[in-house]
Amino acid sequence: MSESPVPHDAKPSIPPMEEPEAPLERMYMEAYLQGRGYTLHCGGQPLRSICDLPEDEAKRLMTGASAYASTKLAEVETRAHFVEEIHGTSPTHKS
Repeated sequence: MSESPVPHDAKPSIPPMEEPEAPLERMYMEAYLQGRGYTLHCGGQPLRSICDLPEDEAKRLMTGASAYASTKLAEVETRAHFVEEIHGTSPTHKS
């Protein structure tokens, strides 16, 4: 019996599933950074890239961007629940 050339613990190259809010979160993070003159993208941009910053400064900016995005996502979710309640489409709405 010959051994398989692929290790048993190798995982197929299936891209990880993305959270439904991930694109919106990235948009908010990018908006936060752009407001400070930076971008997430490396190279070729009119804005300075966080890739070019010292690690501690990039981390500080990304922490701020993450907090901003989390706050905005919570606001979106809260508004969505409010609209569901108003229209009676909320799963917790009792008739």
